[in-house]
Amino acid sequence: MLELSRNDRFFDAKTPLQLLMTSPEHDLDPGETFEAAGELLAHLQRGGVRFIPQANAESVESWSSRWIQAAGPAVSADPSTGVAAASDAQSQPKAPAIKSSIGPEVKTPPRAPEGRLKPVESFSASDDPYPGSNLPIAERETELANLASVVAGCTKCELLAKCRTQTVFGEGNPAARIVFFGEAPGADEDRQGRAFIGRAGQLLDKMVQACKLQREDIYLLNTVKCRPPENRNPEPTELANCRDYFEQQLQILRPEYIVCLGAVSAHSLLKTKLSIGRLRQRFHQYHESKVLVIYHPAYLLRNPDAKKAAWADLQMLMRDAGLA
Repeated sequence: MLELSRNDRFFDAKTPLQLLMTSPEHDLDPGETFEAAGELLAHLQRGGVRFIPQANAESVESWSSRWIQAAGPAVSADPSTGVAAASDAQSQPKAPAIKSSIGPEVKTPPRAPEGRLKPVESFSASDDPYPGSNLPIAERETELANLASVVAGCTKCELLAKCRTQTVFGEGNPAARIVFFGEAPGADEDRQGRAFIGRAGQLLDKMVQACKLQREDIYLLNTVKCRPPENRNPEPTELANCRDYFEQQLQILRPEYIVCLGAVSAHSLLKTKLSIGRLRQRFHQYHESKVLVIYHPAYLLRNPDAKKAAWADLQMLMRDAGLA
């Protein structure tokens, strides 16, 4: 049975809980009890509680003794049917039968639309210009190659340095307008030393092509350069150890747009803990780059329904970049 507390934070004194938590002396007839129970279940569902216990002989009997009998001494319940019966049919209303769940049938509310969370106002992680100078393409390539050599020998994270096959620095066009910023290398990336080449990378390629771009037009990098064990999320210390590397990459590239793929990259770059739902559909700022937060391709593989939201975000990027 679902246990409820008077101090449950989801409710206040005016909700149906007040009726169900009343003392046995409260003059509440069975019909009202069932109606209040239904309102309570609907309220639970609106509050995000999806577990609704199913009726069985034991739960029906328990529920009957706690709620129906509390309505008055003249009311009893038949455990085999779950129907509250009156000792005097002339004076007591007949309560409806319990069907598939405790209380009257309650239809599950329709799924909320993707945009149910109101996006936050755009904010800036850093509104200062990128430090240093804007380098020519050839010098960018040289600087990136030098930094990649440093990353390849990094042992700041002892565990990651021991379990990696090789580092995954990043790749792409050093003059790219758009940088796609991911979370961490996976097994395929660790094996080949290239960013986004597994199943998630293949989906990302299709997303990029939908934006009328090719892989050669963009730059790809991750928050950390080594694959975490079992593809777990990077630890805070690992993110901190790699932060200087991805910041230097972005400083060299100076992209017009940074697309954060998933929560890890968004939280790392923007220094926030807000959810993807709150951060998407807005351009944020990192130095001179516009930052767009979208769902990670790996998440889209697990949750295809979210592809519509990701496409809406990419369309916003296309319009702003003149690609639509």
